Amino acid sequence: MLVQQVTEHIRREASKVLVGQEEPFTHVLVALLTGGHVLLEGVPGTAKTLMAKTLAALVQAEFKRIQFTPDLMPSDVLGTTIYEMSSSEFRLRKGPIFTQVLLADEINRAPAKTQSSLLEAMEERQVTIEGERMPLAEPFFVVATQNPVEYEGTYPLPEAQLDRFLFKVVVDYPPQNVEIEVLRRYHQGFDARHLERTNLQAAITPQVIARCQAEIAAIRVEEGILKYISDIAQESRRLPDLILGGSTRASISLLLAAKTWAAMQGRDFAIPDDVKFLVRPVYRHRVILRPEAEIEGLTADGAVDRILARVEVPR
Repeated sequence: MLVQQVTEHIRREASKVLVGQEEPFTHVLVALLTGGHVLLEGVPGTAKTLMAKTLAALVQAEFKRIQFTPDLMPSDVLGTTIYEMSSSEFRLRKGPIFTQVLLADEINRAPAKTQSSLLEAMEERQVTIEGERMPLAEPFFVVATQNPVEYEGTYPLPEAQLDRFLFKVVVDYPPQNVEIEVLRRYHQGFDARHLERTNLQAAITPQVIARCQAEIAAIRVEEGILKYISDIAQESRRLPDLILGGSTRASISLLLAAKTWAAMQGRDFAIPDDVKFLVRPVYRHRVILRPEAEIEGLTADGAVDRILARVEVPR
């Protein structure tokens, strides 16, 4: 299958740059092929930006980065209409959102007004400026980052914004043996600022990504799998540890991502393990824990594990 071939190539080439980040990068790749967006959460210096840049380079997609700050305005993201004296006409100066892979760095540092400027683009693949709707390029893929430990001067993303992300991927500190390998590579001359020197073989194009997505759409999903996905959502809404369970969009996201993961494994049908593999990144940013559950030490991932334990797996 084309999707499996593309996956193997991208993973192989990415290993020239990324060390010990196979699982987070795999989830980012699943999100791209699914047509969704991903929120990366981790402390600074854990290769979040490098993941986005590497993937953009490997699929030969246009890449732009926005550093979100408290004074960033929606027009800084979308663009604005300006008047040109030379031609006596108004002209649209497009913002950085007009790209294919957009890195929204430290997205929670911008106020809600600026964060919301991404909503239409992420959901409808278009932006509206001065009443004019303009489509975005395909693929359009947002990789947003945020720091989980620094809250001063930040604006937490509202649930409606979080729900637009297919995945929330946690990027943790690497184990010591991986960190030593990173140091060894930098000692030997690797420089993350110059990916073109790493001899990445970018054999994939946005057109190939579109063909992969057509192949993913044809993946077979049995009625039992559909019920399994719905049962997970229903149980999340009943779990006493949660104030807010998964939305219908969460179920749709889980279905589409499971189809992508099945295709990446070389299958033309989805199985329960595809669903179980992706429940955590799909749900962890969509559920809200009760305060007493948090005090007891329960995490979003722990709540998801409890949900899975309560739901019968189809055979």
